[in-house]
Amino acid sequence: MALRRAFERLRVPIEELDREALEEWVRSIGATPIREVVARLPVVLAGEVSSVRIVPRAGSPSLEVTVTDGTGFATGIFLGRRRIAGLTPGRRLRFSGVPCWRARIVEIFNPVYEILVETQERRR
Repeated sequence: MALRRAFERLRVPIEELDREALEEWVRSIGATPIREVVARLPVVLAGEVSSVRIVPRAGSPSLEVTVTDGTGFATGIFLGRRRIAGLTPGRRLRFSGVPCWRARIVEIFNPVYEILVETQERRR
């Protein structure tokens, strides 16, 4: 049985294995998967930062941090910020706030956030 499982893992694309591991991690820390978010109800999300960009909004900069958890994408929009120390692509992040949906992406304005420290297991 173990040999069969090993061969199945070899057939599955690495992106799929990473997505499943990320999804399992999100559930293990008690966060809500992005695909299950309901608009206008407070939520705690977690995932891996996929992009960080500065976007001008009404003449003032805003930092947009896009996070994925394997089920979808969520964007934390920090108004009036150009950068946040430690927020870079690949970092794991937990944030909370009141979400809204725009074009199949969850957006949360000025979320409360926590940058999560990587474990030794993840670095292997």
